[in-house]
Amino acid sequence: MANQDAAFGFKPVRHMSGNIQTEEYAIANNYGTSIFTGQVVEAVTAGGIEAAAAGDTQQLGVFAGVFFTDPSTSKPTFKAFYPASTAAADIVASVYADPNIIFEVQHDGTGTAAMNHGGFDFVGVAGSTLSGQSTSELDTSTVTTTGGFKQIGISKDPNNSDEASANANAYVKFNTGEHVFSLTTAIA
Repeated sequence: MANQDAAFGFKPVRHMSGNIQTEEYAIANNYGTSIFTGQVVEAVTAGGIEAAAAGDTQQLGVFAGVFFTDPSTSKPTFKAFYPASTAAADIVASVYADPNIIFEVQHDGTGTAAMNHGGFDFVGVAGSTLSGQSTSELDTSTVTTTGGFKQIGISKDPNNSDEASANANAYVKFNTGEHVFSLTTAIA
């Protein structure tokens, strides 16, 4: 049966040895790029985050929503996505930052169990402003010994586990040399 082509970003599903939890990180006032739930973010100096690009080696984790005081209503606001250029001094993002969290993500091509333990980058940084959900996917064409993520298995989801067709879901974790907590050098 063909897989459903419905990218949803990176969804936390389990932890290698503990509990799945988020950490709080700042987003700079008026940061000009939207960030969606399930989208990869990178660490920036002064302790904040920004949207990550494929191939970045200072990835911090996966975005899980944002809280800020709405500049037009002065009301506390939680959103599943960060709206670009939000003018608020108290923007706080929730991020799945632990490098031992296992995520489920959709391949953009045909992903198979033969790719297990291979490295991949992600593709796509868009999302829905209605649901707040990211449309990021695993970039199947980048399978190599490096990359931001290591595939550890094909999903057990009956609607997206067919290895003979495109868009199978996979279980992945951050690669050691690509996650900011695993890097041996500091970011600048």
